[in-house]
Amino acid sequence: MTKLRVGLLFGGRSVEHEVSVASAASIHQALDPTRYDITLIAVDREGRWHLGQPEIPLEATVKGAVVNLRAAPGDGHLLPVEPGSKDFGARLDVILPIIHGRGGEDGSLQGLLELAGVPYVGSGILGSALQMDKETSKRLLQAAGLPVLPGVLVRSRRLETNPDEVSRRVLEEIGLPLFVKPANQGSSVGIHKVSESAQLLPALRDAARYDTKVLCERGIDAREIEVAVLGIDPIEASVPGEIRTEREFYDYEAKYVDKETKLLVPAPLDDEQTRKVRKLAVDAMMALEGEGMGRVDFLLERDTGHFYINEVNSLPGFTEASMYPRLWEASGLPYPALLDRLIELALERHQERSQLETVNRRREDVASGPC
Repeated sequence: MTKLRVGLLFGGRSVEHEVSVASAASIHQALDPTRYDITLIAVDREGRWHLGQPEIPLEATVKGAVVNLRAAPGDGHLLPVEPGSKDFGARLDVILPIIHGRGGEDGSLQGLLELAGVPYVGSGILGSALQMDKETSKRLLQAAGLPVLPGVLVRSRRLETNPDEVSRRVLEEIGLPLFVKPANQGSSVGIHKVSESAQLLPALRDAARYDTKVLCERGIDAREIEVAVLGIDPIEASVPGEIRTEREFYDYEAKYVDKETKLLVPAPLDDEQTRKVRKLAVDAMMALEGEGMGRVDFLLERDTGHFYINEVNSLPGFTEASMYPRLWEASGLPYPALLDRLIELALERHQERSQLETVNRRREDVASGPC
């Protein structure tokens, strides 16, 4: 059997670089070597692509030869950057992009892969961009009739020119407590819980370090519930899981440092709550043009029992301990089989899209066939 040539792309310029490397290491270990010929491609902090060799460890790939992928349909061939370099022979059938944050899951990388004509795992350009932008996704989810918490958009230029007016507007519209988030960021970087009005302006300024759009959302007393989604049409939802932390909220330290953080799989919900949150997860994925994989994060308000969609993540963490693979494991799909399915979905979508017309032929030309 001919092996499928898989490019495992990881690293990147975002603040989630280390998270990406950890996810890629787990995937590399889990991919079946009898089915896949794996090429490691590390993106360094300056955005350069480096080609790994089979004999070097994954973390050393960033020191490999610099390559690029031509933004034109070809044979999925990585090309050397240095003049006169020999052909590396790295031809790819599909790319598994595990680059979190800006430049990886915001549609820009997906745009390059589309131009190059290479199949890739995960959401497309539009779906990736929509899911990455928390403020835009909130508006679309609300327009689709899905439950979201009240929020206020703050733009960094307005914050810089009139900070007092911005702070006053946020407090008047959503009150305290509230959360301040960079609109395009992951891993809870730049997120602050604001319980007193004096905390708001410093929180806004810190969040604006990471994005020109800052989202402020009403804070509620809630449980954190997550559902993994998989597929294109149809989209399937996993059993739900719950995150419990002793910290004020599920911040970066709670996700990656604090050993006391608990991931409960499945979440302790009754049958009706489980049915409802799984349906909401599929609806949210569809509303934001999600494809392949995603994780939908919910807030379950303790007093009312209402679910609110917190965000849809097009590229969830992918270590074996991460919630996304754990949820699918609990739903009957082990980690290696999950990776197989994601690669299959990427190839199916690429095949479907490659059959679309790219020439505007006249009606009679369609009837008579090509010349």
